[in-house]
Amino acid sequence: MQAAFPTFKLRLALWAYALMWWLLLPVVIIYLWRRGRKDPLYSQHIAERFGRHKAHLEKPVWVHAVSLGEMRSATPLIRALLDQGETVLTTHFTPAGRREATREFASEIAAGRVQTVWVPFEFGFAYRRFLQHFTPKFGLVMEIEIWPRMITACHRNRTPLFMCNAQYPKKSFEKDGSGHGIRAQLLRGFAGGFVKSAGQAERFAAARMPNIHITGELRFDQPIPQAHLNAAKTARAALSRDRPTITLTSVVEGEDALYLDMIKQTEGVFFVYVPRAPERFDEVAQMLADTGISYARRSDILDDNLALKEQAADIDVLLGDSFGEMYFYLGLCNRAIVGGGFVEKGAHNIIEPLALKKPVIVGPHIWTIEYPATEAIAAGVCTIVPDATALLNAVLAPPDAGDTQITEFYNAHAGGVTRTLAAIPKALKVESTSI
Repeated sequence: MQAAFPTFKLRLALWAYALMWWLLLPVVIIYLWRRGRKDPLYSQHIAERFGRHKAHLEKPVWVHAVSLGEMRSATPLIRALLDQGETVLTTHFTPAGRREATREFASEIAAGRVQTVWVPFEFGFAYRRFLQHFTPKFGLVMEIEIWPRMITACHRNRTPLFMCNAQYPKKSFEKDGSGHGIRAQLLRGFAGGFVKSAGQAERFAAARMPNIHITGELRFDQPIPQAHLNAAKTARAALSRDRPTITLTSVVEGEDALYLDMIKQTEGVFFVYVPRAPERFDEVAQMLADTGISYARRSDILDDNLALKEQAADIDVLLGDSFGEMYFYLGLCNRAIVGGGFVEKGAHNIIEPLALKKPVIVGPHIWTIEYPATEAIAAGVCTIVPDATALLNAVLAPPDAGDTQITEFYNAHAGGVTRTLAAIPKALKVESTSI
């Protein structure tokens, strides 16, 4: 039997949450304005944040991908939904996610098959407008996003809302305890969940989320742009000059000092340094200059087709100051270090380097990528290091992981799109019988 939703305790929490949003709305607007000074997209299309939209799609499948990582995981599924004849609405909170959707589905947007908008602010009236305007068939919330007003508005409107590519991180699960916490109660407002692994399914079931389906990790099915790999093959010889190459991907604020110190202590290795957030490109460039490391920015030495503009200078670091070119940067390297693992917020996606048969190194904080990082470490295709000393040792004397080993691991975990497509009609049928 499905648990009652919302409970009296949750209603009280939602009342306090609504009051908080009204009180903090001026702060949120100021935040977007200030972020907009660095990235103008933050302060554009503000009406969408309040559920007001001009363009219209006819009963789309709604995919909420808050930022870049979630959008990348959603991409292969969206492509499959489009192949089935669906129209797709994507919502985002950050410019990184919106830009990725706009770049990836430019032709479909032009054809009126995909529309990309901001997710509404957490107000009931904003979601009522949003749902009435688009009348989505159902919604898919990527990864671990919990938006209380989104959940309650869809529940009230009888719009089936599913978590997709979902995980329930160990830290969050333990914090929620026996399933009586507010987050656990909100999970019961979803129509169901398409989750990454059996272990994740057990956690969601313990929180009494209904209608759970184990579908795997969608990122294993991401398309790989061959043009990026071709460009990397051409550029690699000129940039690395036969040196082993390491790409640092998705480096976040708080890790730079550790990585820059590692680079300074490493001779005979070429590095590709890719910050997670575009607004940090200039900041990281200044850090590289201040430490005396010889570097060049991708935007300065490569053209729009990723070809060298002129004879490459002798540098030790290429700063990846571009958007949507991660497979090019990974194509340059022998192995990858995935950022985020040396700060409490946790590591980012390890699947992209593994897709190119590049062994991976991560820091100690992998709770955000528990699956598939735990399995990758056990398979010997990912190395976890606890601190700066261990990181330097792993770079100087890298563990062995062959192409066959990585391919076997990758193939064993692929197929999430097919499993999700098969699960959606089953989940919708269960949802329809529970109304």
